[in-house]
Amino acid sequence: MIVAGEASGDLYGADLVQKALLINPELHFFGIGGSRMREAGVETLVDSADMAVMGLVEVFKHFGVISSAFLKLRNILRQNPPELLILIDYPGFNIRLAKTAKKAGVKVLYYISPKVWAWKAGRIKSIAAAVSRMAVIFPFELPLYEKEGVPVTFVGHPMLDLVNVTMSRDEAAASFGLDPSRKIIGLFPGSRRSEIERILPAIIAAAELLQKRFPDIQFVLPLASTLNVDDILPVLKRSGITAIITRQRTHDLIRACDAIISVSGTVTLEIALIGTPMVIIYKLAPLTYQVARRVVKIKHIGLCNIVAGRSIVKELIQEQANPEAIAAEITTIVTDSAYCTTMTAELATIREKLGGGGAAARTAYLALDIINRSRTRTGSFNE
Repeated sequence: MIVAGEASGDLYGADLVQKALLINPELHFFGIGGSRMREAGVETLVDSADMAVMGLVEVFKHFGVISSAFLKLRNILRQNPPELLILIDYPGFNIRLAKTAKKAGVKVLYYISPKVWAWKAGRIKSIAAAVSRMAVIFPFELPLYEKEGVPVTFVGHPMLDLVNVTMSRDEAAASFGLDPSRKIIGLFPGSRRSEIERILPAIIAAAELLQKRFPDIQFVLPLASTLNVDDILPVLKRSGITAIITRQRTHDLIRACDAIISVSGTVTLEIALIGTPMVIIYKLAPLTYQVARRVVKIKHIGLCNIVAGRSIVKELIQEQANPEAIAAEITTIVTDSAYCTTMTAELATIREKLGGGGAAARTAYLALDIINRSRTRTGSFNE
């Protein structure tokens, strides 16, 4: 059983499943995932598009769907348990599911750690009580789990293998039918419908301001696997801008851009690894934000800034994420060559901090090792 509750998890889960099936084609995967995991061969009992929400208010609105999904998987764990449960991030759901698996005698491999270094550090104890092994993707996560006695392996970041762009900026632009001689701005509104509702209007309004300043500007908008075109079109049609919307070749699309307006999330790390300058924005429901301000322990929300340990890319949060401020930062990026060059150079340091590639393959071998040890009963996994 494998569970990924949002777009980034769907991407990482698909890569992991592909690597595992190369090692052992007889494996069968089922659980929660999106289009990428289905393409990789996962039988998805629940679509992650219906699970991809963030924040207290948003979770409450989707409680029925999330609760139904949990009960479905809980019943399987109790009545027809798999040999292994693989969990990918999505902590509110997955830690509860891990506890159920533990009671059912099912081994649990947790890939992509909950952000215990950012908030809810107490979750480590819950994880320790239920998880057979953690596969963490940031080097600074390793000592956090070792300190609590959790079996843990640093596997590296999976994005290092998934980001592989060979085209130049102009080649990438031309491949999407864009004019390389004109500025290209990426509009990256996120993968959750709640993000689209709250953040996309500000992004589109900022794009309208940019179009007034740069009449020949071009816009591109990647559509996450968890979204439909209809989630985007109403806001876009009400605006005065035109944007190329695509699900294809997101990394080539990032390379084609001169600058990107991006919601906070895994995509900011993808953008950083490709080296495209950006501004990171985020908005939460007011109640969720007030709670977050009191519990989040880190200074930055963008993964590129978190990994770097300093502010490389400007972050605009809540009221700061308004069209004027967003447009102003993009204007600076595309008109101030020294500012743009400095940001690009600092983004280049991110890759060095994430270790080597091969995260999905290492995690696949961990999964198979857990299964093989359980089958042969030659010893516990910790041995």
